[in-house]
Amino acid sequence: MKEGIHPKYEQTTYKCACGASFEIGSTIGGEVKIEICSQCHPLYTGKEKLVDTEGRIERFKKKYQKVGNK
Repeated sequence: MKEGIHPKYEQTTYKCACGASFEIGSTIGGEVKIEICSQCHPLYTGKEKLVDTEGRIERFKKKYQKVGNK
């Protein structure tokens, strides 16, 4: 490998919204905040969980409630 052209590989701390924290080797470095991880994702836990990003569910309900009330 040529020197000086590859990004620095270092330990990166990932913190999930559920409170879980873990370290993975990455070129990002530092700390990364994520919304969902393997400890809270429904595929791994077997529990259904509704993930609402940016209020999409409320906007959907609000939009289609008006259509049904006409």
